[in-house]
Amino acid sequence: MSRTDDVVDGIKRMIFDGELGPGDKLPVEKDLAERLGVSRGSLREGVRALSILGILDTRQGDGTYVTSLDPSRLLSPLRLVVDLHGEAEAQPFHAVRRVLETEAAGLAARRITPGALAEARALLDRVAEILGRSPVDHAQFIQADVAFHRIIAGQAGNPVLEALIETLASRTVRERLQRGRDDERAEPRTAQDHEAIWRALAAGDAEGARVRMAAHLLDVEESLR
Repeated sequence: MSRTDDVVDGIKRMIFDGELGPGDKLPVEKDLAERLGVSRGSLREGVRALSILGILDTRQGDGTYVTSLDPSRLLSPLRLVVDLHGEAEAQPFHAVRRVLETEAAGLAARRITPGALAEARALLDRVAEILGRSPVDHAQFIQADVAFHRIIAGQAGNPVLEALIETLASRTVRERLQRGRDDERAEPRTAQDHEAIWRALAAGDAEGARVRMAAHLLDVEESLR
């Protein structure tokens, strides 16, 4: 194990043990290096590695702090992994997204708030307006599409699930935009799917929401192959 790994493990252990928590400032460099038994150079390398992972935040002239440790921040490196895979390798990511969003829809149906339901309804009404124009603004359609799915993920009540969905959904935005331009039936079909999902959410029908979301994302997944 390298000295940098010692730093990473040492600081992570301080967080796990409750010695450091979200928003806490790390000890000064000299004291922390002595405690971990490493040089200042190794300490800086370890801090940089933890900063890339979203665990630490170094503020110029102020010191280094533990971040909020929010799942969306900690999972952000996964976005790079997703983006680095080309179209030929995209299918597994789409499949995982479908599984996660299907479960999120079921969870959201049991707990969605009136405010979130109204917000989702407003997005669907906006989509109807977008599709009624000629030519259709595909970029605006995708923005509303993404926002609709984001509401559902946010209402599932699981921040880790929400963060994973956000990361994987971003992988398909470009492809869905091109799909809308190439297939004039794709966006109206998506709007119909969203309407069905919304009705299940409004009825508190968890199984119906799962079925509708799974069918919708399977259609998207197959069209992107």
